[in-house]
Amino acid sequence: MTPAAPLTPMSPVPYRVTNRRAEAPDTVTLTLEPVGMPLPEPLPGQFVMVYAFGVGEVPISVSRTVPVLEQTVRAVGAVTRAVCATGPGRQLGLRGPFGTGWDLDTARGHDLVLAAGGIGLAPLRPLILRVLSERDDFGRIAILIGARTPDDLLFTGELDRWRERGAQVAVTVDRPAPGWTGHVGLITALVGAADVDPARAVAFVCGPEVMMRVTAEALIGRGMRPADVRLSLERNMRCGLGWCGHCQLGPLLVCRDGPVVPYESAQPLMTVREL
Repeated sequence: MTPAAPLTPMSPVPYRVTNRRAEAPDTVTLTLEPVGMPLPEPLPGQFVMVYAFGVGEVPISVSRTVPVLEQTVRAVGAVTRAVCATGPGRQLGLRGPFGTGWDLDTARGHDLVLAAGGIGLAPLRPLILRVLSERDDFGRIAILIGARTPDDLLFTGELDRWRERGAQVAVTVDRPAPGWTGHVGLITALVGAADVDPARAVAFVCGPEVMMRVTAEALIGRGMRPADVRLSLERNMRCGLGWCGHCQLGPLLVCRDGPVVPYESAQPLMTVREL
């Protein structure tokens, strides 16, 4: 018998959904297991291309890497709606992992700031879990979370566990709901209260582009170096390999050169209108 041809980076690998958990009205977390040979384990911050059979393919950040693979997906279009609707027992196709990770090793021995806006907490969650599992390797840890409303907050059942494991966790919302007693306002208001030493801190920031820009500037305003502030960029990624050019941002191809880049590289690009 002729052996099967090896898979190429453009060939989806089948994964079965084993659990589907609602995180917010429009957001779910899917637990996935490989049907055959698995993909290489993604680094925190990398993404995979997720194919809903018969509908299409989208880039989705990995929200957990071990002991299971999880993807947290917000339904914003036809493909993400189909992915979100995939229940236990059904399959999706995955390619990857692609892109750059958060580069945690260079942050060891430093204080950490992890700032997330909305669905941006999903790509940061593997990093948070890794950092807290290796707590003695880092200084003080501040996790800053912003969302539109309390209903839009992700992973709410985990926040107290993160605090118990030694992290400062601060949460703010744009629009409070009845019974909300927490902070209301922009995530930048939390930056000043982050219990870290800016001179020895490294920051990881993910969320809407304007949120990342103003958060990075607020962190730099506290004394952090732009090279120590890392962002996860988002563009229209189609191939994941830098072949098609859809994700071009100035000189960067985000799927290849990102999504994680230092703010000093992203800053001049993020200020160009419609780039």
